[in-house]
Amino acid sequence: MEDYIVSWVISGVLFWTTTFLLVRSVFRNRSFDFCNRVVSTVHAAVAVGLASLSVQHWGCPVCPLASRSSAVQMKALAVTLSYLIYDLICCLFDKIPRMDNSVHHIVGIVGIAAGLAYGMCGSEMVATMWITEISSPFLHMRELMKELGYRDTNLSLAFDILFAVIFSLARMVGGPYLTYVTLTADNPLIIKAMALGLQLVSAFWFYKILRMVRYKIAKRLAPNKSIKISVH
Repeated sequence: MEDYIVSWVISGVLFWTTTFLLVRSVFRNRSFDFCNRVVSTVHAAVAVGLASLSVQHWGCPVCPLASRSSAVQMKALAVTLSYLIYDLICCLFDKIPRMDNSVHHIVGIVGIAAGLAYGMCGSEMVATMWITEISSPFLHMRELMKELGYRDTNLSLAFDILFAVIFSLARMVGGPYLTYVTLTADNPLIIKAMALGLQLVSAFWFYKILRMVRYKIAKRLAPNKSIKISVH
């Protein structure tokens, strides 16, 4: 891995940590999770922007396949790698650490680190970054709304629907295609394994989203009926 990329990753971890501490100082009365989600929302916007700027051919966003990564792609991936390291550490301080979230972070960290070490697969990886982060702002906003007192409101429902639709289109339409081209291209085995692992995690989350949508619809249709469905 190039020295400047290592510097970007280390600087990025420090940047996201500092940003969290600043957010925490501003929102002193809010929870740890609330402040972390604010940082995560900022990262999602930055990641989508950097991924969009680093696409080499918009006619084929994942082209060229299995090729050398450009400097722009490497820097964009370094920013997200630093965020994933920061967020994985934050997960350890969560009240109830979630195994699926930890697995997602580990898969992402190993995959991006491998891509940066090989200096290739930049096209596939920035496309993955775009697909995985495009729905994140809506995911975090639906949780932020709950703490701000907008639980079970029309605004909260709107964020639920936007998140479910965008996640489903990105991860379950674009995701399988991206996984297929990554697996069939001449990529290192570890990159292929991480691509498959990330898609499996996305499929698991898609299942949980379907349960969430079912719960929301049932609650709207029968607001006075107790529905015992666990949604995380």
